[in-house]
Amino acid sequence: MHCASCKALIERSLNGQDGVIKAQVNFGAEKLVIEYDSEKTNTQKIKELVSNAGPYKLITNEDGAEVLTAPNITKDHALKHDHESMKKQEYQNMKKRVIISGIISIPFLLLMIWLIIGTKLMIPMPEDIIKPELLNLLQFIIATPVLFVIGKPIFSSALSALKVKSANMDTLIALGTFTAWVYSTFITFSPLIFENINKNETYFEAAVFIIFFILLGRMLEARARNQTNDAIKSLLQLQAKEATIIRDNKELNIPIEQVVIGDIVVVKPGQKIPVDGKIIEGNTSIDESMITGEPIPSDKKIGDIVIGGTINKSGNIKFTTSKVGSETLLAQIIKLVEEAQASEAPIQKLADKVSGIFVPIVISIAVISFTFWILYSGSIQLALYISITVLIIACPCALGLATPTAVMVGTGKAAKRGILIKDAVALENAYKITDMVFDKTGTLTIGKPEVNKIIIDVSQKQDDIYPIIYSLEKKSHHPLADAVVSYLKSAQPEIKELTLTNFEDMPGLGIKGEINGSNTLIGTQKLLEKFNISPNETLEIEAINLRDNSNTVSYVSFNNKIIAIISISDTIKDDASEIILKIHSLGINTVMLTGDNKKSAESIAHKLNMDNVIAEVLPTDKANKIKQLQSPNKVVAMVGDGINDAPALAQADISIAMGTGTDIAIETGDIVLVKGTLDKVLETLKVSKQTLKIIKQNLFWAFGYNIIGIPIAAGILYPSTGLLLSPIIASLAMALSSVSVVSNSLRIKHLN
Repeated sequence: MHCASCKALIERSLNGQDGVIKAQVNFGAEKLVIEYDSEKTNTQKIKELVSNAGPYKLITNEDGAEVLTAPNITKDHALKHDHESMKKQEYQNMKKRVIISGIISIPFLLLMIWLIIGTKLMIPMPEDIIKPELLNLLQFIIATPVLFVIGKPIFSSALSALKVKSANMDTLIALGTFTAWVYSTFITFSPLIFENINKNETYFEAAVFIIFFILLGRMLEARARNQTNDAIKSLLQLQAKEATIIRDNKELNIPIEQVVIGDIVVVKPGQKIPVDGKIIEGNTSIDESMITGEPIPSDKKIGDIVIGGTINKSGNIKFTTSKVGSETLLAQIIKLVEEAQASEAPIQKLADKVSGIFVPIVISIAVISFTFWILYSGSIQLALYISITVLIIACPCALGLATPTAVMVGTGKAAKRGILIKDAVALENAYKITDMVFDKTGTLTIGKPEVNKIIIDVSQKQDDIYPIIYSLEKKSHHPLADAVVSYLKSAQPEIKELTLTNFEDMPGLGIKGEINGSNTLIGTQKLLEKFNISPNETLEIEAINLRDNSNTVSYVSFNNKIIAIISISDTIKDDASEIILKIHSLGINTVMLTGDNKKSAESIAHKLNMDNVIAEVLPTDKANKIKQLQSPNKVVAMVGDGINDAPALAQADISIAMGTGTDIAIETGDIVLVKGTLDKVLETLKVSKQTLKIIKQNLFWAFGYNIIGIPIAAGILYPSTGLLLSPIIASLAMALSSVSVVSNSLRIKHLN
């Protein structure tokens, strides 16, 4: 595809066809996202429709099952891809055309220089040495192959568009150059057709230079656009080609695609981890920067998770594979980044609408300009000169590239930093966030609660109470229960589990059951109120003090009496307070959402410099709290781990899921942070801001260029200033307009 009009043309050729539900083309990524009814159409028919629309070819994967799919990481271990190799071939062909047309244009350049300096240096003019008729004939002989052989792809593309009753960027170039060539050919061979005009003035040189500059611009643009996809290429190169596994007590080197789940893999220092798995032998440190964005190597021991594509730095390890092929984290990341790059940002919609009607409008302006100037000046040469310039200077390409190239670079840069942005909508909207809600546990805290102490009523004995608490907590799967069980086992290694009946887990409140026929409860104040348990004044004073110091308090009730309280704390992440302040400085209102008691929650929120806190929220009610914060003037983001806050993440305008290594649930958030650190939230906001700034600059330039360039080309300044734009200068400006937009998008890579 050469321009945004190509995108509109392909979409028009597909949408409305039998079986096609929706087709969307991303010009920058050169990808088609299509939804179709497989009973009415198929991939082959879709490929034919695309090919009929113009010089376009739809690439499928090896199986031909998916359109423009991500490379199959298990099969394509050579890290090559049909689409990639074809683009390289296309670039090389274009380069040859540029070189040949550049060499052929040298005589015309020398002729132009001769004409410019000849008068000043008082040297004979070309027509004084060579007869004008012969000079025109020589120009015809040189220019014709440039136009119709070197420039053949342009004319083929314009003709294909015409066949489907449409037009694209190549239509404008073909019309402009062909008109110049036809006029000049008549002047050369049948000069009598045009009376009262300068028979020596032909436009062969304009046609040659236009073809040269257009092809040069496209080559530079292709080269620059190739760099926008560096992130995908670098991710693909992370994949190991081979793995050393143990089978039948022997070490074997096998291709990566032959590794299966359950294989024992051996990795030596300096080697890549081939697939995801869990360490069963050895200790090491692993460089995970290419996946998580964290520069410091991560220490690993038996039981820890390893990620395919990372590098083993020090020790020898053995691990059992848990995910292979397309299921590995690396493969999921590549797929997600490719999908994000193929998506479209809302800000692009206006540019797409303009691009869709751009070519017909420009042709109309060229016809109007020709008519006006032939009536105003009476000169067919002037009218032709101006209309050709209008056709050549117009450029929908810059409009089409403004957003997708920036999105590609932005999402790619984010992926390298361990930030997975699912689509362009999330990337754009992250910049507009007004309120950011943080789930407390695992997001603001490290997510590993610990019991500080268990305070028992003076009338009770520890040896009696601990087994009651242990028996009930052992049945629960809540992280707080795990912390209590661990504490009790440490305090009493020989602790016995009592007989428990009628166990019930009550989300957001606590747990209940019966021991020796007595009703037993462990949980929040709300749980006690639900069962009409009277407060224990002595223990309540202790509970208030604990909450004031940011501890979570669980009550233990046996036989309808409070017999103990459990003090639990979860360490706040080291950088949490600093990051929250920085987010607040961006004008974003920060909110902490938690099921904790209000007093305890307020204490933690104060330490974290939070603007607001919403406490004592049941897991099922978190989504409603998000809904209450939302309004037409607000963009509410939710930051959580995606485990017990999935409904809240789904309700938020933007959901940011905190991951931990391979355990990340990619489907849970619009934005997924591979390594669940808060600094990545801040980085996400910065990448979004940088990308949106570049997109706006691109659109300003693309619209501004056409709004200013076309009227000047149409001769608006000629009556008052005598200024007239040359078709050659117009072609150079048009070629550079696209290159400048892509180059500006590439700046995102280097922004801090």
